Amino acid sequence: MKRAEQVTFGGSGLDRAAHVRSDPARLAAAQNDPSARCLLLWRGKPLVQGEALDRLALVPLAHDMVRDGPGGSIEVPVFLGCSDGGVPLFAMDVSNWSADGLDISGVGAFVDRTEQQHPHLPNGHVFAELRRIMTRLSPRDAELAATAKAVIGWHETHRFCARCGARTQIAQAGWQRACGDCGGQHFPRTDPVVIMLVTHGDCVLMGRSPGWPDGMYSLLAGFVEPGETLEAAVRREVMEEAGIQVGAVGYLASQPWPFPASLMFGCTARALSRKIEIDPVEIEDALWVTRSEMMQAFAGEHPRLLPARKGAIAHFLLRNWLADTLD
Repeated sequence: MKRAEQVTFGGSGLDRAAHVRSDPARLAAAQNDPSARCLLLWRGKPLVQGEALDRLALVPLAHDMVRDGPGGSIEVPVFLGCSDGGVPLFAMDVSNWSADGLDISGVGAFVDRTEQQHPHLPNGHVFAELRRIMTRLSPRDAELAATAKAVIGWHETHRFCARCGARTQIAQAGWQRACGDCGGQHFPRTDPVVIMLVTHGDCVLMGRSPGWPDGMYSLLAGFVEPGETLEAAVRREVMEEAGIQVGAVGYLASQPWPFPASLMFGCTARALSRKIEIDPVEIEDALWVTRSEMMQAFAGEHPRLLPARKGAIAHFLLRNWLADTLD
């Protein structure tokens, strides 16, 4: 797919400078570089700025919030890489900040429109939910935010050794956790997920999960199981969720999805019939949507159907399907 990397979080060519992670001297030089900058995350929400909240707000690595401010799931900043100008870039979790007196009612909800302003940061610098602002960010800012959120989220849930249960320590500039008791080494993991543009003639198969906003439908998706190819996962998931047999399967594009840490594999799939038999345990509803109906939904004019969330690969694939630009 020619436009594959135009998907949100599709990558900006960030120099991750992996050689710095295992070189104490180079890492120390990066940490002591006065130009070094750090992305702060609070409960998974990146610090952003601008009237439209369309830019990451990076702080100096020497800032109090980084050096001795409230911590979170990590004790030291994670090294993300270097900017095009060679500026070292880091990320730090500050989730222990209590945000007293601020609206946190929506934190963790499906739609979080709340913003939190830390008293030690300039006005207009707020923590905002990434799913809400992801399409406003530049490709570079989006890649940095997705990387930071996924890696820090991994640290939050992997503080103890999976082999012996002992507490682990951060290593490799945040890209490893090491166990001093048994010698185990643990690295950030990414879960593979297939998401399918299932078509039959001029119709596309859409489904919805329980708890989604009224009218919201998206493409079917599911985790790839051990020992399974992408093609097999597509066929299994469509059969499990909608009871539809699939023939030809093809790959289109991928998207890092840091909610919490998935890699979405966008695929095409040709349905062999339109008979739907949903599994209510898997999904709440499924339906076939014509191309003209989907155009109405994208225009906000469909009486029942809302399009997939903007910024998600489902929205990206559907938009290209409508424009006939999948190839």
